[in-house]
Amino acid sequence: MLFFQYAEACHSIVKRVLQQILAQAAATALPEVDTPAQPHIERTREAAHGDFASNIAMTLAGAARRAPREIARDIVAAMPADERIEHVEIAGPGFINIFLDAGAFRAVITDILEAGAAFGRSDSGAGQRVLVEFVSANPTGPLHVGHGRGAAYGDCVARLLEATGHEVAREYYVNDAGRQMDILALSLYLRYLQAGGAALRYPQAAYHGDYVQTAAQRLRDTKGAQHERPVDELFDSVPADAAQDGDQDAHIDALTGNARRLLGADTFHSLLQFILDTQLSDIEADLAHFGVHFDRWFSERSLVTADNMRAAIKRLQANGHIYEHEGARWFSSSRFGDDKDRVVIRANGSHTYFASDIAYHLNKLERGFTRLVDILGADHHGYVPRVRAAVDALTGERDRLAAQLVQFAILYRGEERLPMSTRAGQYVTLRALCEEVGTDAARYFYIMRSNEQHLDFDLELAQSRSNENPVYYIQYAHARICSVDEQLAQRGWHFAPQSADLSRLTTEHEQRLIAILSRFDEVVESSAQEYAVHKLAHYLRDVADAFHSYYNAYKFLIEDAPLCNARLALAHATRQVIANGLGLLGVSAPEKM
Repeated sequence: MLFFQYAEACHSIVKRVLQQILAQAAATALPEVDTPAQPHIERTREAAHGDFASNIAMTLAGAARRAPREIARDIVAAMPADERIEHVEIAGPGFINIFLDAGAFRAVITDILEAGAAFGRSDSGAGQRVLVEFVSANPTGPLHVGHGRGAAYGDCVARLLEATGHEVAREYYVNDAGRQMDILALSLYLRYLQAGGAALRYPQAAYHGDYVQTAAQRLRDTKGAQHERPVDELFDSVPADAAQDGDQDAHIDALTGNARRLLGADTFHSLLQFILDTQLSDIEADLAHFGVHFDRWFSERSLVTADNMRAAIKRLQANGHIYEHEGARWFSSSRFGDDKDRVVIRANGSHTYFASDIAYHLNKLERGFTRLVDILGADHHGYVPRVRAAVDALTGERDRLAAQLVQFAILYRGEERLPMSTRAGQYVTLRALCEEVGTDAARYFYIMRSNEQHLDFDLELAQSRSNENPVYYIQYAHARICSVDEQLAQRGWHFAPQSADLSRLTTEHEQRLIAILSRFDEVVESSAQEYAVHKLAHYLRDVADAFHSYYNAYKFLIEDAPLCNARLALAHATRQVIANGLGLLGVSAPEKM
């Protein structure tokens, strides 16, 4: 479902002009019918069907009570002459296929060179304040390769929304409340005791990563033996863990309770804060290295108060969406598309996790954001309908929330699938991935497939310097164009765009490349509308492919100055589009490779 209600008008200048021509012709041909001011028009998939096509005749057939082909003939007859249009054909049940003059496409070269870094940007989203929440990984361990996909995707979505005129804020929701954080604090404490020489059996349900031991040693170096307590008292009355055929959850929960009692609530909380601060600092540093920055790190604990929960539940109750059943209070989320109603306050008076989610989204809305974009892991698919229902109920507006699910990324080294288990400490960190393949390759590989598809991340391909590596292939096209400029300078020649005769760009390679470049602003627009970052990634691969073919087929630096400058103008326009597109993906555009 599309989240933003954009007009059908496209950012492309050519498409906008064609819409105006069709709208005028339709109004002239059908004065008795209410014709659209912005008729639908789209690029064709096959050159034989023209460059653009419109189904306006078919959409007006009902109101006009006439056959679509007959309406299409009248609209075509009423179309004013325009030098950009070579000819028009009527196809099938009434499609209007428009063939453009080659000069209409060549004009995009001048548009790109004049706009520079601004080419592809628009103000279509002006007035929309959008909050993009992404990553939001539990701070119970370092970011691993699974988190990296959500980070790359979310950041690219935010960049695309900014490029289309939206006011965007990026937010990381810190899950710093609840049982898992208590287990992390206990893990830190047990490693702290071990660092002091205590002999104890480390629980299976605790966190096993090296980062816990590193943090525990820092705590030991800072606090010395200040927090030591008798190990036998810590394990007093604790059920056996899974390693001893016991209950893993009961074992870890009893240990946590004993640690809190022995240390005192304040000291236990200080340990939790110590490991939380350590983890968040590492996460923020890893994301910054990955090119991802957040405007706000929102603490879950700031919501876990009676006032926040009460305000959210009260708002829903005021709108008639809360009822009581068997002592609990329920949100009637099934009215808004969820598969069943949800408990928000249990019979014992405690709030559910879902109540916290409702309070968080109400907080977002109260901060003045007109649109909310939640980017979640695929394992949250059951979470989406209930939260969307809550936002709909709170606002009375459909689709105020857009939830995008990011499928899992599986890492391969050759034929070997690498393990992924945070609790067991078996995973490849995002930092290690970037160190091995580079940030550019990591970001591009993460977003080159739809976020809704599973991703097999091929480490060997990501590191290869070959045409099969898509990010290398794209960056190499940019670097090749830069090398042409170096050769130009070495010859003492100068690029003179004003003397370029663009009409000389008539070869099949040139026409293909120009046509692809003319689509850039449309691709940016549709990628932002649909949160389809992979569309831009695929488009850049097409640009690179068209340029490499062109580069291999023709010489740019030739004695024919007008043609030389025309080819250089096309090359420079290509370089600009690649640089702009890679920038929206958070990938660099190197001048040398």
